[in-house]
Amino acid sequence: MSDEDDFLPGTIERRDHGFEGRLTRRYDQAPAAVWAMLTEPRHLAKWLAPGTIELRRGGAVRIDFADSGIVIDSTVTALEPQRTLEYSWGSSAQPERPIRWELAAEAGGTRLTLTVRLPGDEDMAKACAGFEGHLTMLAAALEDVPVRFPLDLYLRARKHYQTLLDA
Repeated sequence: MSDEDDFLPGTIERRDHGFEGRLTRRYDQAPAAVWAMLTEPRHLAKWLAPGTIELRRGGAVRIDFADSGIVIDSTVTALEPQRTLEYSWGSSAQPERPIRWELAAEAGGTRLTLTVRLPGDEDMAKACAGFEGHLTMLAAALEDVPVRFPLDLYLRARKHYQTLLDA
């Protein structure tokens, strides 16, 4: 499958707090399998980065993007097992950047909706494009196919999202 086939653009809206991006995907696997990918350390490393998430409200979230030097050091702010997971994409010393993963069972699979909120002075096109790449990696991980970050897709997506923001 080419990057063009993988690009299913989401939406970006301006809000009082800044921006809200919403990306939706459908996977053939059951919600339990997708949930495991979102929450279990052995699976997180396959499509996002090495990390741990304590599955309780207030639980610690630590995801380490060693190659870029970015570390997510946050807490779980919403949790409904196999349905909803929310935490901030940053650390306590940074502004809130809530990300919310929502799963819904559909015939023969799962619909995943990712909502990303950023302050108005941050690069929303970059954030959404990055998540486009990681959602493509998630699809591969669900099929147990090793994959690298799809840079070409990221670049196409970033250009697309920047066009949305400039309009």
